Amino acid sequence: MEVFVTQYDWIQRTRETLFSYCETLSPADYVKELEIFGGDSICSMHVHVADCYRVWLGRRALGKSLPRLDEESVNNVEEMREVFRETDDLVREFLNKFQGKWDQTIPVDFENGSKAEFTTLWLFTHTITHEFHHKGQIVKMGRHLGYIPPDTDLIETDAFMTR
Repeated sequence: MEVFVTQYDWIQRTRETLFSYCETLSPADYVKELEIFGGDSICSMHVHVADCYRVWLGRRALGKSLPRLDEESVNNVEEMREVFRETDDLVREFLNKFQGKWDQTIPVDFENGSKAEFTTLWLFTHTITHEFHHKGQIVKMGRHLGYIPPDTDLIETDAFMTR
């Protein structure tokens, strides 16, 4: 068993819980810009998360020519699910390419001219923790809009009870 594949499976399950929750929001609330969150919407936060995977894993680690996602191109949860299906393919490609090579470094050139090197383990850790950070913000945004979110943590007691 490749531990990072299993870890990403867990992330996908919690993301599905979040998507199911987002489907209970009105379509207007899903795209509503909230001043208290810097003018971001739940939808724009999802786009930002997917774009992080595309930039760090797709462009920087895999060397793919991927444009940044356009916030305006995604307007509802079903379209966002499609964005994340593509994201999942990208993550799987990354995990397959770097399996067992988690200390390999990737040089990165930033737009401001600075340079750095990151290990593939750092890249994967950065993108998944980034998603969980923003998942918390999305849940908070939903609460602010008057919706009660489900528990979106990784703990699935029934899964642990059967082992």
